[in-house]
Amino acid sequence: MTARLTPLWTFVAWLATLAFFAPVAWMVLTSFHQEADAATNPPSLLAPVTLDQYKLLFSRDITPYLLNSAMASIISTLLVLALAVPAAYALSIKPVTKWTDVMFFFLSTKFLPAIAALLPVYLIVKDAGMLDNVWTLIVLYTAMNLPIAVWMMRSFLAEVPREILEAAEVDGAGLPTVLLRIVAPVAMPGLAATSLICFIFSWNEFMFAVNLTATNASTAPVFLVGFITSEGLFLARLCAAATLVSLPVLIAGFAAQDKLVRGLSLGAVK
Repeated sequence: MTARLTPLWTFVAWLATLAFFAPVAWMVLTSFHQEADAATNPPSLLAPVTLDQYKLLFSRDITPYLLNSAMASIISTLLVLALAVPAAYALSIKPVTKWTDVMFFFLSTKFLPAIAALLPVYLIVKDAGMLDNVWTLIVLYTAMNLPIAVWMMRSFLAEVPREILEAAEVDGAGLPTVLLRIVAPVAMPGLAATSLICFIFSWNEFMFAVNLTATNASTAPVFLVGFITSEGLFLARLCAAATLVSLPVLIAGFAAQDKLVRGLSLGAVK
C-alpha cells in the first residue's frame, strides 16, 4: 500500500512546490516586460522581453539602498552570532543556575509587538542624534534577532558531544579556544542556519527602516515602496526591484543550503 501511494505523494509534493514557486516565477517574468504589457488583463506571457525596467532601477540609483541593507544585515548578523554563541554555550553546555528562567526572559522580549516600541525607540534615537544612520539599524537588528539566535544556538550546542569538550579542557584549552576551534566547527550547520535566518529577518525589516531613516540610511525594502505612488502602481518596475532585492537572500541560501538543511534538522532524529 505504501509503495502504491509513493508516486501520488511525489506528485502532490511537486504540485505544492510549483504552487509556491509560481508567484516568484511570475514576478521574475513580469520584471522583463514593459509596463503596458505587465498591466494587461489577463497578463500576456508572450510579451516582448526587455531589460528596460532594470536600467530604470539603476538610473534611480538603487545601489546605495542595497549597500545599506547589506551593511545593516551582515554586521548585525555577525554581532548576533558573537553574542549568541557564548550565551548559548552558557545555557546548554555549561548551564547557569535557573537557565530556564533565562531562556524565558529571552523569549519574553519577543512578546511585545514591534510597533508598540516604535515611538519610544524613535524618541531615543532622535535625542541621540542617530536618525537616518545605518548604525541605528544595526543596533536595533542585533537586539531584535538576538533572542531568536540564542534559542536556536542553544538547541544546536546541546547536541555537541561532551566528551570532545572534556578532552579539550584536559588539554588546557581556554574558553575562547573551545568556542572557536571546537564548538564552532562542530556546530557549523547550526551557525549557518541561525546566521541565515537572522540575515533574512534583517534584510526584510521594513518598519524601523522606513520610520528611522530618510535618505542616507534607507534600505532596499524602503526603496521598493517608492514605486507605489498616487499616479498608480508601476508593476513591472516593482517586480524588477523585488527580484533584485530578493537575489542576495537567494544566493546566501543557495550557498549555504547543505549546512542549512543539516542545521535545521539537527537534533530532530536521535
